[in-house]
Amino acid sequence: MIDFFSSPSNREMVLEQLGQHIYLSLLPLLLGVLAALPLGRLAQQVRWLRGLLQGGANIFYTIPSLALFVIIPGLLGTPLLSSINVIIALTLYTAALLVRPVRDALDAVPAHIVTAATAMGYRSGRRFLAVELPLAVPVLAAAVRVASVSNISLVSVGALVGIGGLGRLFTAGFQLDYPEQIIVGIVLTVLLALVVDLLLVALWRLLTPWARAGVSGA
Repeated sequence: MIDFFSSPSNREMVLEQLGQHIYLSLLPLLLGVLAALPLGRLAQQVRWLRGLLQGGANIFYTIPSLALFVIIPGLLGTPLLSSINVIIALTLYTAALLVRPVRDALDAVPAHIVTAATAMGYRSGRRFLAVELPLAVPVLAAAVRVASVSNISLVSVGALVGIGGLGRLFTAGFQLDYPEQIIVGIVLTVLLALVVDLLLVALWRLLTPWARAGVSGA
């Protein structure tokens, strides 16, 4: 693996693919979270929609990613090799994965806190953003971490349809019979998943200082 990185062209290629991989995995994560929040809120508030939204999300998540990467260009008219196909697909996967955790996280907010916020004059939207969502973060955090790892792994599949990312190292390595390149791709994908997970943990700690205070007080 050291020999692989001794080549300037290899280092440049790896950095380029790593940058694309980060972009293609984290942008859909952000968009998926933003999409899942209102859907999860809707599932929590409207009881009869719970089963419909959750069932639809579960069914959608069973669609193979490779098939979705091919279907989306046909539906939207985007070029087959466009990265927008991966972004859309992974955004939908992320939203589907997070609908139920968002609902469960909001359900876990103590009812007396919601009642107290309402009594203080918080309307539904403001109460959601200022009270319920912050308190739901600890429960929601675990699901977002799972979604981040899922996205990072699924981006690699995009290499099979010509989309950039660390998966390109796998496909090119197999085509060239170059095991070192394959190993580099695998190691970097795992390291990226670990780094992103650690960053998310740090972010949750930053967003929930009261949780740390509670642990310290205990």
